[in-house]
Amino acid sequence: MTHYKATKVVIVTENLILAKVASLIESAGATGYTVTPAGGKGSRGVRSTGRAAVVDEFGNVKIEVITGNKETANRIADEVAERFFDNYSGITYLEEVEILRPHKF
Repeated sequence: MTHYKATKVVIVTENLILAKVASLIESAGATGYTVTPAGGKGSRGVRSTGRAAVVDEFGNVKIEVITGNKETANRIADEVAERFFDNYSGITYLEEVEILRPHKF
């Protein structure tokens, strides 16, 4: 199979702002994203993935976006950091990836 180059944006942040981040991703032109629960330790303390459902909005999520356009990936990463990370915990980074179905991205 042929592999095509793409860029993956990874955003780890608070579930509390997931809807706003998702809206930003969609308005930047990305065709989709994946969200998974996330936990770990960072400058703002320890976050667990094993919390009770009643406080899920205070947990963390990892959002992954794959785009065939590096400029779009950079725009998403920069805008998320600028708009949210002064007031919410989070990190964003880019990875170069190879994909099999470029028409999906």
